[in-house]
Amino acid sequence: MIDSSLEYFFEHLRIERGLSLHTLRAYECDLEHFSDFIQNKAGAFAPGAEETRKQRVVVDLETLKKVTRNDIRSFLAHVQSSGASVKTASRKLSALKTVYRFLVRQGLLENNPVLTMRTPKQRRYLPAVLSVDEVLQLLNAVKGEDAVEMRDRALLEVLYSTGMRAQECATLTITSLDMNSGLVRVFGKRRKERLVPLGSYALQYLKNYLLVRSELGKPTHNIVFVNTRGGPLTTRSIQRIVEKYARKVLPYRDDVSPHTLRHSFATHMLDGGADLRVVQEILGHEQLSTTQIYTHVSIEHLREVYLRTHPHA
Repeated sequence: MIDSSLEYFFEHLRIERGLSLHTLRAYECDLEHFSDFIQNKAGAFAPGAEETRKQRVVVDLETLKKVTRNDIRSFLAHVQSSGASVKTASRKLSALKTVYRFLVRQGLLENNPVLTMRTPKQRRYLPAVLSVDEVLQLLNAVKGEDAVEMRDRALLEVLYSTGMRAQECATLTITSLDMNSGLVRVFGKRRKERLVPLGSYALQYLKNYLLVRSELGKPTHNIVFVNTRGGPLTTRSIQRIVEKYARKVLPYRDDVSPHTLRHSFATHMLDGGADLRVVQEILGHEQLSTTQIYTHVSIEHLREVYLRTHPHA
């Protein structure tokens, strides 16, 4: 639970930084976990009253003011010793850096105990990518011409054609589609807006779907992709749809998700000779270094093809 003394911090994250509700909740959970650790370490609760303690965790300014650098080190050690990944520990440290930086800037704290702490180094894993043939199998797995199947085909085509995130696809509106110019206006993280091209296949399947969209629960809003009751598809529903068709035609792959199609889109674009900055712009990455991971994927693919096909490899 967030004490009223820190509500203005979350207002800052929501309004000034434009963070999503999902991200705000992640901040809240990380700060609750930290406060829980600090309060328990200080003996704020009686031993053995675990459930009561969890219910009473409050993130407040006074708790954060008393924290030392060693407290934060102990917390991060506790997180990793509990079995969490380096990525999780890094995210929690990032949340602490954000809140302490804000409190110092507002004049509520004089010293920042997290100021010079380094984020734990993470091992970078190459993202899961489908081959072009696997993507085509997935797209063609949608059979039939009822409204649900037409929606599913349009959804898969849009995900692969644009490299959109599931959340971006879930909030896509009819008014953001420009069918004549083949462009779609996408609102990404922090409501950052970008224009993304729609491929001819995605355009055609979208047109077909929009003709029958009203058959799905007679929607009264302008969100593009809807469920059978007419409500907007959630990101979880989009994930289920992708997984459903992947199980049909790619049973040997257990890593297929909407984000896999995003990874595949970027990798196939680079394999086809696209400029890295063009791919960065389409994906909505703030940093070019984020997009560069796909060049490594392409190199791995190149090496794999070379070893498989060259007589003296």
